Amino acid sequence: MTAVGDILRNLLDHAGDGGTLPELLCQDACRQLPVEHAGICVMNEAGTIELTVGSDATAVQLEELQLTMGEGPCMDAFESSRIALYPDIGIAGAERWPAYAGGAAEMGVRAMFSFPLRIGGIRFGVLDLFRSEPGSLTEDELTTALHYVDAAVLILLHLQAVGTLGDGEPATGLETPYEIAFQGHAELHQATGMVAVQAGVGLASALVLLRARAFASNRSLADVALDVVQRRLDFR
Repeated sequence: MTAVGDILRNLLDHAGDGGTLPELLCQDACRQLPVEHAGICVMNEAGTIELTVGSDATAVQLEELQLTMGEGPCMDAFESSRIALYPDIGIAGAERWPAYAGGAAEMGVRAMFSFPLRIGGIRFGVLDLFRSEPGSLTEDELTTALHYVDAAVLILLHLQAVGTLGDGEPATGLETPYEIAFQGHAELHQATGMVAVQAGVGLASALVLLRARAFASNRSLADVALDVVQRRLDFR
């Protein structure tokens, strides 16, 4: 069996242990690679993060921070369709995305590695790896990381395709619905539309307004979006 096949088989063997398959993949990547946190972002063609999942709470916070700030290694990898390796965020990262690098450093991250998830020219997400010490991945470690990228692509494509079972109930394992497999941002999409109407701006500008409010109030973008949806916050 191939390396990717071994990863998928191992994930299926542990599918009943709790957590979704994307979460299990991130956790397994942390065990096999010299990183403490791993996360997956699903993104649209505009480069906006739509869904996130992580190996742990810190990984999710690191991904949410990129969503809030609108910058980070995930954005670099997605926009360029190339691997973005930052073995020391105190050097390159702090200059390229200072807001995100500063926040990540406060969470104990010193190095970041981002891998675009794609099929041919179609991009749909990024796998991010975070470590607490500066340093590059070795050639063997980079190869292993790429195996996890391929496994993530296969899982996401399948989750997107299968939807729900015929009886309407979510399936298990690889049949988990795409939307259920992540901690999604349904409220963000709804809030963006509401802000666009309230402020009389386009959707892109509405997202900027939401990000600005989140940054100014030192809150996550998801929390601000929820306030808008529940009508505790109005942009008129």
